Amino acid sequence: MILSDLYSQEIHGYVYELDKNKKEVAIPGVNVYWENTSKGISTNAEGHFELMYPEKANQDHYNLVISFIGYKNDTLLIERKQLKKKKNDGDNDDHEHLKIILSLNMELQEIEIISKASGTHYSRINPILTSEITGAELQKAACCNLSESFETNASVDVSYSDAISGAKQIKLLGLAGMYSQILIENLPNLRGLATSYGLGYIPGNWMESIQISKGTSSVKNGYESISGQINVEFKKPDSDEKFFFNTYINNFGKLEGNINSAVKVNDNWSTILLVHGENLQNKIDNNGDNFLDIPLMKQYNVLNRWKYTGHKNIKGQFGIKILEEKRSGGEIDFENFMDVQNTDYYGFDINTKRYELFTKSAYLFNRSHTNIALVQSFIHHRQNSFFGLNNYDGIEDYYYANLMFQSYIGNTNHTFTTGLSYVYDNYDESLNDSLFSRKEIVPGSFFEYTYKNHDKLTVILSMRADFHNIYGTFLTPRFHFKYNLNESTILRGSAGKGYRTPNVIADNNFLLISSRKLNISNDLKMEEAWNYGINLTKYFKISSRELTFNIEFYRTDFVNQAIIDRDQDIKSIYIYNLNGKSYSNSYQIEASYELFKGFDILAAFRYNDVKMTINNELVRKPLVNKYKGLINLSYATNLNKWQFDFTTQFNGDSRIPSTEGNPEMYRRDTESPAYTIINAQITKYFKKWEIYIGGENLTNFKQDDPIIAADDPFGEYFDSSLVWGPILGKKIYAGIRIRIN
Repeated sequence: MILSDLYSQEIHGYVYELDKNKKEVAIPGVNVYWENTSKGISTNAEGHFELMYPEKANQDHYNLVISFIGYKNDTLLIERKQLKKKKNDGDNDDHEHLKIILSLNMELQEIEIISKASGTHYSRINPILTSEITGAELQKAACCNLSESFETNASVDVSYSDAISGAKQIKLLGLAGMYSQILIENLPNLRGLATSYGLGYIPGNWMESIQISKGTSSVKNGYESISGQINVEFKKPDSDEKFFFNTYINNFGKLEGNINSAVKVNDNWSTILLVHGENLQNKIDNNGDNFLDIPLMKQYNVLNRWKYTGHKNIKGQFGIKILEEKRSGGEIDFENFMDVQNTDYYGFDINTKRYELFTKSAYLFNRSHTNIALVQSFIHHRQNSFFGLNNYDGIEDYYYANLMFQSYIGNTNHTFTTGLSYVYDNYDESLNDSLFSRKEIVPGSFFEYTYKNHDKLTVILSMRADFHNIYGTFLTPRFHFKYNLNESTILRGSAGKGYRTPNVIADNNFLLISSRKLNISNDLKMEEAWNYGINLTKYFKISSRELTFNIEFYRTDFVNQAIIDRDQDIKSIYIYNLNGKSYSNSYQIEASYELFKGFDILAAFRYNDVKMTINNELVRKPLVNKYKGLINLSYATNLNKWQFDFTTQFNGDSRIPSTEGNPEMYRRDTESPAYTIINAQITKYFKKWEIYIGGENLTNFKQDDPIIAADDPFGEYFDSSLVWGPILGKKIYAGIRIRIN
């Protein structure tokens, strides 16, 4: 008999916490894995897990790590039990059972236990390559909103979309942010009318974590993901952070404040109130072009959410979010920004009101891994704006519902999720004298099957069918696999399709800040693309610390795309369906390591090969950096009293759309230069509060003359959209955070 037959093959367990009545409450989603291996699993809805032992069958002691955000991590020394031979082999119970109690991260009165939280890391368990940005990583920078959350992340680029409005856009795999599906706790968000300015609608101090997955994602969340998915987790009502206060100010005069308060109402209900406000009224023109470098802005943002956990089998949440934002900009002397449109001075004004409502409810069956859930969201978004002499108003009403059932076939090696979804998306837009209305009604269904071969192989096969009232029926196939080559090496791959409806004006508000005439084809088709990806993650043990190394390649092939053609005519912008090839190849390597206690290093390099057919010629996509390098250094002193963070970004050149037709004084180079950005921050921690000071773009690098014909904004050559680098110079900021748990 081989040695492994003498020992139990797997370990079973149950993870829970004790409420104030000493009653056991299961904790779902807890990470359980063997130390220094890639073998792990998450607890199911009932808090149970089943985990195979590592491959080293002759070992009889193992360290089992149990971790979950908001709870104290635990490491158990597990002694592998030798099985007793019974007369009837069928009576053998070929596994062991554990009951594990987790407790919240609470401070004791006499003893303070401090540990350094991890920043960005790759999930060892998820079959889809997922990079998680934790709360600890978000605090390495001021992180005023979602657009500023990726400064220490090598995968996501953030840049200004134009030189006037202050709007920011992300790029993932070299593609614009509209091709990435942005979710708020797995509900689609920041789409449609929110595409241009939505990154500023999510305050940094509301976020608990961010998960970034590249390429195709789960069909459960719809068909819109093409280049990847970004999911934001907000702070929860049952969080141990009962009160939080943050204030921030920078050298440009921006003032920001946040107040969060979580309350446990009773044994069944808990709630949290998140309040955010920001104000900037200083006129900044550091480059001397008579235009504000950053718009004046006011924003008020409130979220109240409730959570129900009273019944063993029934869980539920609901919440409401209200946002109002006003931003104004343009020439310094523009009418004191009183919403008056005129031809004396160039200006813009955007007034946004956005209301969101969401509900989540689930029933957990007594059968393991089996539940049914319904999630819903409703968004009303209204934007009234003008850009110079262009008037643009838009109203969007969006409703999303997703009914999901999860269970298994035979045993938990074969699980599935199936369900029905429904999308109602109604647009009413007006641009000058033109009206644009569109109503999308999209019922859909999906099925996702997951096969797990113990801890070695995981395969996900999925398909969804959607029935669009405008574009007809289409299928979205997707495939993922994860294979553990050994205990420290993980190979992942993916392939699949994605679709999205082009919202030409909402997606590209920055094109309105120009004298160019928009020529939009009246037969734009749905955008459609295939994405393929493969990556290898390797964990090395060096001097008792773990080095994580990741290498990846992703390719996106467009079947159809809405082409933004700024090359054909200097006085016009043409938008039409793709006629030819359009693709993106993205290569990335990344390594992270704790060089010595408290000192973390992350280094990454990415190369982008992004081309599209513009005016019947295959050319580099404009304003996409050819490469990006990143080095992040983070040092926390003993007992986490001080933390020092330093980040350097190396940005490659990009192609600039042709300005050859302009007079010589209004022409620009055909390529941008490479440039370097340096950010740094120092944080001092006290028992219940912390103070931080930092700087962004410390080399004070700025794009020269970002606005073409700034001296003649109502002339035929004015254009503020050819932005490839920073508009603002050096930013110095300071802030205070106060926490009461």
